[in-house]
Amino acid sequence: MPPVLPVSISEIIVAFFAGLVVLVPVVGLTARFALRPVVDAIVRMKEAGNSGESLALLERRMALLEQEMQSVEGLRQEMARLADAQQFQIKLVGVGRTDAE
Repeated sequence: MPPVLPVSISEIIVAFFAGLVVLVPVVGLTARFALRPVVDAIVRMKEAGNSGESLALLERRMALLEQEMQSVEGLRQEMARLADAQQFQIKLVGVGRTDAE
């Protein structure tokens, strides 16, 4: 004759699943709040890895801005030379008129 257990197997299985119903959400929430700082740290590390690409992009933009500033400065100097030449031409025309009169 098999030994008689004080609790039936079906009662143990029901109690086990009832405990799982409570423990699974609790463990899930705990893991979420416990792992969030780890995930945030990983995300920050990946962003820091991309900062090299961002830095290269910013350096390229700065180089282009410097080239643009140099070309604007060249245009500014050319405009100043043209204004000087125009004033010289005006003086020449004015001197020629006074001599002709």
